Amino acid sequence: MKAHRCWSKLASLWLLAVSAAAGVPAQAQTPDYPTRPVKIITDSGPGSAIDVTLRVIADRLTQVWGQQVLAVNQPGGGGAIAARMASAAAPDGYTLFIPALSAFVALPGTAANLPIEVPRDFTPIGYFGGSPMFITAAPSLGVATLAELIAIAKRRPGELAYGTNGPGRLTHLTGELFQSRTGIKLLMVPYSGGTAQVLNDVMGGRIPIVIEAYSGIAGAIQAGTVRPLAVASPSRLPDFPDLPTVAETIPGFAASGWQVLVAPVGTPTGIVRKANDDLIRALSDPEARKRLAKLGRDELAMSPAEVTAFIQGEQRKWAPILQQIGSAP
Repeated sequence: MKAHRCWSKLASLWLLAVSAAAGVPAQAQTPDYPTRPVKIITDSGPGSAIDVTLRVIADRLTQVWGQQVLAVNQPGGGGAIAARMASAAAPDGYTLFIPALSAFVALPGTAANLPIEVPRDFTPIGYFGGSPMFITAAPSLGVATLAELIAIAKRRPGELAYGTNGPGRLTHLTGELFQSRTGIKLLMVPYSGGTAQVLNDVMGGRIPIVIEAYSGIAGAIQAGTVRPLAVASPSRLPDFPDLPTVAETIPGFAASGWQVLVAPVGTPTGIVRKANDDLIRALSDPEARKRLAKLGRDELAMSPAEVTAFIQGEQRKWAPILQQIGSAP
């Protein structure tokens, strides 16, 4: 009987020891992160839709983490410059990357050796947000509707210019899709300096058409620098009930920008999971949600695995237009 009690006591102690040991990995998966400032690289210029949105989230993540989150603009090369810089960073969670859609959709088709594949070169963290493209025109062009823009473009093939953030960017892809679906011919003018530079040329009378997400042109719309003609969303936006969708003129037309937060490949799983949780927390903050809604952004929480599947789906979606303009193999 004593031997039985002794064995039961030893068995209990052994189970406690095993349980304690089993808990160690779980605790280790929740790192004390971050303990110093975090840089988030973007391949978009100051004032662009991505840049404006990034700064809203950077402010909120700074509060969540108690560490400064710094936005680093590295435009140029269609996103390749920023992609190379981000992929070469130490995989420790202190250099993250928010590329434009083109970094994962267009660049793989233009240069196979660029570091822009997931999960080969980057580890997805979470979905950063998205917004539909607005097609706008300078008031001096004298058009008030998308149909009027199409009509004047048909009368003046190749004369009307539209500014983009560079070849292969969503602003360019949307413009190419617009031309393809309407049979018009526009002149694409790339700007490495971002939307702010495009708008300067709009005010200077050199660029009559701007295709961009609302957050990048909100101030210009409010100031009357550009006039919104249509939005490339599936249905009219609640904040713009009187603004027609592009699909009302061109059935089935839709184009939305999106961004995801990624880290260099090799970043520890614990850091990736915590960053994902904290990003979702930042995006769900009422004040952040209010500010993002005013910028025309959507809300959608995604796990790292869901981000990968989402990117792959977008690559398939845009493949036809990339093949059409000769930017894909």
